[in-house]
Amino acid sequence: MSSTVFTGPVLAGNVLNSDGTGTLAGVGGSSGTSNVGFCDMVQNAAIVQASASASTLIVIPAQSLISAIDVFVTTAFTNSATLSIGTTSANANELATGITVSSIGKVSATPSSSTIAAWLNSSSTQDVLLYVKSSAAPSGGTGAATVVVKYMQGVNGFTNEQYT
Repeated sequence: MSSTVFTGPVLAGNVLNSDGTGTLAGVGGSSGTSNVGFCDMVQNAAIVQASASASTLIVIPAQSLISAIDVFVTTAFTNSATLSIGTTSANANELATGITVSSIGKVSATPSSSTIAAWLNSSSTQDVLLYVKSSAAPSGGTGAATVVVKYMQGVNGFTNEQYT
């Protein structure tokens, strides 16, 4: 199967620039108020239980807005482990902490009051690499999961007038 790569950000809409009338475009119309929006991007990575911070190889472009982080647990993590996800190898907790991974299923991370800013703008200046860290040492732990991150690329670097 082939794929197509865009350098992004990818935007879609049929009215690129507002015409100043304040009217909305009809089906297939191309004039009225701009209706251009950012497309969701998704990256995923398989992870295993480890107490040391580990890279996911998920790289979020600078100025992106993270809209969801989901963890699909395929093998439960042992020792009452929770998962942290972050943007540095030192802590791996700048985006989400305390993600329960002790049973098979899907778990959605949510931003806290201290991490919401990093979700709304991944970084003003450079791409960020995501790391994960388990709260409990594996000592026989065989936990496995897939981390899925959904984001809007470069949304913080655009204004409505830059779509042309």
